[in-house]
Amino acid sequence: MNSYEAKQEARRQRYLDRADQARQEFEDTHERAHKMAEAIPFGQPILVGHHSEKRDRNYRGRIHDTFGRAFAALEKAEHYKDKAASVGHGGISSDDPDALQKLRAKLAEMENSQALMKAANQTIRRHKTDEARIAALVPLGFTEAQALDLIKPDYIGRVGYAPFTLSNHNANMRRVKERIAELEHAATRQHKEEQAEGYTYREDPEENRVMFIFDGKPAENVRQLLKSHGFKWSPTRGAWVRQITGNALFAARCVRQGLAELSA
Repeated sequence: MNSYEAKQEARRQRYLDRADQARQEFEDTHERAHKMAEAIPFGQPILVGHHSEKRDRNYRGRIHDTFGRAFAALEKAEHYKDKAASVGHGGISSDDPDALQKLRAKLAEMENSQALMKAANQTIRRHKTDEARIAALVPLGFTEAQALDLIKPDYIGRVGYAPFTLSNHNANMRRVKERIAELEHAATRQHKEEQAEGYTYREDPEENRVMFIFDGKPAENVRQLLKSHGFKWSPTRGAWVRQITGNALFAARCVRQGLAELSA
């Protein structure tokens, strides 16, 4: 497990801990609401006009609110449980130190898949009967069930992999290649830090972040300038940051120009 994966696991565990806390809050609050409700005899109506009416209505209202807080806690528990389950399933992050290795492996897998789809289509075109097609597809690695499904005509009578499937897959490969090229270029970047009036500008390849670090809390117009160019406040870094990309570096130049104009 590398450092990024360790952070992801720690993040997942934090969500699970929050889910457990919320679940315990639900159980405690739900039990308290039940005990409150037990004080009212089953079927006991509010005695309208009786001196106890107002007190009874208020008490029943508190029971209702307590049940409401209990089920709100249950929803929170489910929310954090879902968040924990989603950690690590958002694709390959550029923050992962093994991102290049993983992307290259993914690209190789995609290229193999693309080659297999093309070979399957060629095989289907070459053979004219379903029996011959299935017999030729199985040695390529398809099961008989997969081969049978592949030669089944679609809604317009096409068999095999549709052209849009191949073109979409090719576009996805192109995006992965672009990410690999971007990360390879990022690996050659040097740490950069420059002092300016009221802030420090930093490009940190190790953190994979471009940062603006201010001497104090920046003014509202400065914060709006940063936000409008995609920078977010990072309490852990004490800086306004964006992940280093070509777009982020261009945005940083725009911010620096804007800061210069504001201080002029």
